Amino acid sequence: MAHFLDRVETALRDEHLRDAMLAATRDLASRRVNALANLENADMIRDLARQAKMTMLRDLAGNLETFERNLKRNGIHVHWARDGKEANRIVIEIAKAAKCKRAVKSKSMATEETHLNHALIDAGLDVLETDLGEYIVQLADTTPSHIILPIIHMTRGDIGQIVHEKISVPYTDDPEKLTKIARAKLREAFLSADLGISGCNFGVIDTGTICLVSNEGNARLCTTLPRVHVAVMGIEKLVPSLAEFDWMIKILARSATGQKITTYTSVISGPRRAGDHDGPEEMHVVLLDNGRVNILGGEIAEILGCIRCGACLNACPVYRNIGGHAYGDTYPGPIGAIVTPGLRGMKDWKELPDASSLCGACRDVCPVRLDIPRMLLKLRQTGVEEGRAPASIKWMMKGFGIVVSRPWLYRLSARWGGRVARLLASRGWIHKLPGLGGGWTRSRDMRAPAAKSFQQLWKERKRA
Repeated sequence: MAHFLDRVETALRDEHLRDAMLAATRDLASRRVNALANLENADMIRDLARQAKMTMLRDLAGNLETFERNLKRNGIHVHWARDGKEANRIVIEIAKAAKCKRAVKSKSMATEETHLNHALIDAGLDVLETDLGEYIVQLADTTPSHIILPIIHMTRGDIGQIVHEKISVPYTDDPEKLTKIARAKLREAFLSADLGISGCNFGVIDTGTICLVSNEGNARLCTTLPRVHVAVMGIEKLVPSLAEFDWMIKILARSATGQKITTYTSVISGPRRAGDHDGPEEMHVVLLDNGRVNILGGEIAEILGCIRCGACLNACPVYRNIGGHAYGDTYPGPIGAIVTPGLRGMKDWKELPDASSLCGACRDVCPVRLDIPRMLLKLRQTGVEEGRAPASIKWMMKGFGIVVSRPWLYRLSARWGGRVARLLASRGWIHKLPGLGGGWTRSRDMRAPAAKSFQQLWKERKRA
């Protein structure tokens, strides 16, 4: 995989990508503001939701044990997976034991995290994504670019071309026609599949139920038509009761897509029972750790309170310009810059916490008020303490510390540095800097320093 900075450079050169990203995220951000403005007691609900998530995390082990007991009481088989490989193995064993041949999947970031599709295909199963965005991602043989909008980086022309090339239909960029084409392909899969796979937005502890939210009917078809339903769930997705779930869906939908509520909100309490007209014959829940326990024991544990709305992505100036694929893993944007190093370790992901301007927009829009900038700074500190910062940055910061701790040296450096910078300027702007400064001017111009510093102007004013 290309280095993070190389992926960023590639994304920044892609004007088509940036245009698509900026248009979509701008619209989502606007809709979020309007939706929350129309929610009575929105701030109080956000505070209550945060409190519920943080309280649940303080005794995650105990809450998981209670949740497991209540799931089993509802006739649901419970499995524990330490990592992605074990989760995939469990799902494959369930499929083989039930003699399943074809799987349909609703949208699930947890299964993206474990690369479940590849594991199932290698095991001989036919697997089809049924969320419209994920279906396009699967056709294109790529990965989602957003937590809730997998193809946010594509225009309808891009989608039309993929559908035309991959399933041999006449080209069209009309959304209604493209949806009808996908519906026709997916309908047959729903009716023939014997394994349905879903994620889980929330697990309600005291009722032993899993909750799914979706704007498409595919999730319900995946969880009711096949003989077997498997839900893969991150262990942090718990809420104490349906009362807290009510708070969560009020702020989740508004933060994610600007809706009062998602089109389909499903609360699933087990397999088909006597007298039920539909539902699976058996249901399984796979509780996935995959590094979450390590996060829980550290200083970024707060990130486990994330409800995966995607609002921080839509607000982040970095994500809006480089898209999701530049981050290199399942979770992009500010949330991914914390979750990925937390799950995967800092060694290969040390650059991600630096992919932030620390403007605080992510913290402002987070429905459960996660302090994302604080956690990003903590990971940056960890990277420095582990010796992962580039040598150039170390020496530059050491030199900066020497200069700013000596006022006379600071004033002298500012005076001569300003003179040199003004020599490089043209009409008040510097278009190219040498050395490390070249990284800045490669993609933007820099304003030349003023002829007089603030300190000089202040002294002149005092004298006057």
